[in-house]
Amino acid sequence: MADLSQIVKAYDVRGVVPDQWDEGLAELFGAAFVQVTEADGIVIGHDMRPSSPGLSRAFARGAAGRGADVTEIGLCSTDELYYASGALDLPGAMFTASHNPAQYNGIKMCRAGAAPVGQDTGLADIRALVEGWLENGAPEPVAETGSVTQRDVLGDYAAHLRSLVDLVHIRPLKVVVDAGNGMGGHTVPTVFQGLPVELDPMYFELDGTFPNHEANPLDPKNIVDLQARVRETGADIGLAFDGDADRCFVVDENGDPVSPSAITALVASRELAKEPGATVIHNCITSWSVPEVVKESGGRPVRTRVGHSFIKAEMARTGAIFGGEHSAHYYFRDFWNADTGMLAAMHVLAALGGQDGPLSGLVAQYDRYAASGEINSTVDDQAGRLAAIKAAYEGREGVELDELDGLTVTATDWWFNLRPSNTEPLLRLNAEGRDAATVDRVRDEVLAIVRG
Repeated sequence: MADLSQIVKAYDVRGVVPDQWDEGLAELFGAAFVQVTEADGIVIGHDMRPSSPGLSRAFARGAAGRGADVTEIGLCSTDELYYASGALDLPGAMFTASHNPAQYNGIKMCRAGAAPVGQDTGLADIRALVEGWLENGAPEPVAETGSVTQRDVLGDYAAHLRSLVDLVHIRPLKVVVDAGNGMGGHTVPTVFQGLPVELDPMYFELDGTFPNHEANPLDPKNIVDLQARVRETGADIGLAFDGDADRCFVVDENGDPVSPSAITALVASRELAKEPGATVIHNCITSWSVPEVVKESGGRPVRTRVGHSFIKAEMARTGAIFGGEHSAHYYFRDFWNADTGMLAAMHVLAALGGQDGPLSGLVAQYDRYAASGEINSTVDDQAGRLAAIKAAYEGREGVELDELDGLTVTATDWWFNLRPSNTEPLLRLNAEGRDAATVDRVRDEVLAIVRG
């Protein structure tokens, strides 16, 4: 029997195909998804991985077998699937393993209106049903099975995004986009069509074997080609999307990466200009600059745990207009509180094209501190190492501790967060300070205890 504990994660299903899961299991997940959501209809999309079409079709069979009408939108980005879930008011399933290597695949699921399905919001129930069926036999199809129809929503998705950000009246921009052979190659041409943008496409061919580099722009080695192209061509900006194109990373005209925290602050200031006084969500490891800019822009910053289920829940609870994470996930109330890197990219293009200066100058006001980036340490005892760090800093004068997510230690001119990975024996460290020397000192002190 398949070990679902290996593939059912905190927010999605993900594992190696066919070693850890296959089309037979996908069919059971489809049936369980319909049963848990009690849906009369669902929408399904998939990325360009070789295993995605077959897994997607199997899920559709399972869903239709439980009586749900299935709308297949075919090849799409994850945020395009969220668009379909919101616009059609249907629960949705996206077949993708995001930035993982080619042999992986997964399912990101949501309720109608793109509301997240995670461990506490249905995923544990789905897993329990599938495990029961694996043990006792799959359920018989209902008397009246559902229909399966195809629908193309790419044009509607692009039109919706373009209704939210005015790019028609910006100055012409030269934009390099590295799609990493992922779904950005599918969505970018349609979204950018007719805009004053000279598009320089890199790796737009849809190829789930990722022949050029991994579709994970968070790893610096995967944006080297983009940086070089921006410098060679004198482009105004470079954009890099991950495999399922829900995250977007930005490099400036010099080829230098722009921190996702600076992008969060920039977009927050634009959204708050539309609705002064609104709430903006940020996770506990975004830069100090984010809540500062939110307050300066007349907004209310709210800090939350890392992870899209926490951000989306807080967005819904507070009615927040926008939310951002250090990992380049950007969430918009105008997009059903779901994350869309494409909409964030359009905001950056609008801000850049709405003034005459270079991107580096524009983002300087939002990038105020030195940061370590995320540093992972493999440890045998996550709880023990965290306790050792807590003991080392507790009681120090001028230092505050909180445990919203892992452990955050804050002083006057620096802070760090140390939190355990949900899936690996790792502790993740993020540190920030008023200058690089301070960050280096804090980083070295923490790692000496964690790794000592």
